[in-house]
Amino acid sequence: MKAMDGEHGENDQTEARLLRAAQAAMAMSYSPYSHYPVGAALLLADGRIVSGANIENAAYPVSLCAERAAVAVALAAGQREFAAIAVASRGTPPAPPCGACRQVLSEFNPVLPVLVTGESGPAVARYTLDELLPWSFGPQHLEREHAASGPA
Repeated sequence: MKAMDGEHGENDQTEARLLRAAQAAMAMSYSPYSHYPVGAALLLADGRIVSGANIENAAYPVSLCAERAAVAVALAAGQREFAAIAVASRGTPPAPPCGACRQVLSEFNPVLPVLVTGESGPAVARYTLDELLPWSFGPQHLEREHAASGPA
């Protein structure tokens, strides 16, 4: 993975740790309505891994995806530089991040490596965030709009 610079063996170990953390996070899922647990593990630029699980609610729109839960954990710890994310879910094929999660992740790293795996299997799909969300809306769009409108 390009974002996980270092020796190839080191990259494999980091990827394996990230995938295991995402699979472990699935066990923390609160998904009594969909019965579709998802876990996410976010590799921070300093090498640490934080994780999150999906949190459902009877009022469906206020549910929280695992990926955004992991981002919230990172931000609460003062971390804003992300090197990769792994997402684990049930089903074949396992699901990549939803559109809302892709948008949130792109705020911090629009070319973030994304690993997608099942709940226990070694099979992994690899993407980059810009492949999954090629025309994202980002801070650069707001800067142009603000600059063009001038002072209020």
